[in-house]
Amino acid sequence: MVDHMIILLRSISAFVILLIITRFLGKQTLSNMNFHEFVTAVILGAIAANFAFNEKMQVIHLLISLAVFTFTSYLLSIIIVKNRKFRMWTEGTPTILIEGGKILEDNLKKNHLTLDTLNQMLRQKDIFDYSEIEYALLEINGKISVMKKKEYHNVTLKDLKKGSKDLGNFPIELIMDGQLLEGNLKVNNIPPEWVMDKLTARGKQLDDVFYAVKGSNGQLYIDFYNDKITHPIDIE
Repeated sequence: MVDHMIILLRSISAFVILLIITRFLGKQTLSNMNFHEFVTAVILGAIAANFAFNEKMQVIHLLISLAVFTFTSYLLSIIIVKNRKFRMWTEGTPTILIEGGKILEDNLKKNHLTLDTLNQMLRQKDIFDYSEIEYALLEINGKISVMKKKEYHNVTLKDLKKGSKDLGNFPIELIMDGQLLEGNLKVNNIPPEWVMDKLTARGKQLDDVFYAVKGSNGQLYIDFYNDKITHPIDIE
């Protein structure tokens, strides 16, 4: 009977500890896990299971292991936010699976995807015809994002009032974390001077920019570190 009570108490404690750790690591752990967060979740789950049922292992040792992996994951998440190169190395980058309605077979193979899997992912996006697709990307969280060809875009109130504009170009990321994405600029024949002139016209410097992208409509979208929002909204 005593052994049963000990296991009950250890199980409840393991559950509570995991709840606290998940809250500490943040909302990202619950939604779009990257590679290191997935590994952390698996390891923490294994340690918590031992904490609950393995009476041969000392509680203090298990608590130390939980603390080490928790703070390691937390430290990595901070580095990933601040260092884009490290983020790309640990998380990878999105992969184009379809371009101009054509399937890129080599990219499917690199990501160990079959046509059946791709078709299923597209059907979940309510797409049954490849001819509707301009671009399809496999995101780093394993989900697929699709950009339809302009003739298949949903009609908006703006379209009805002003007429549809050319939306066939894929958005081009220009700046991320205050750094020019020189590879994107070179591939799309965009001179760095053009980007800098746009920033100068706004009275800003490269270090002021958090994210900049040339949209599918050709318009430049820039998000600055200082958004001048005094009361950011976060739903608790």
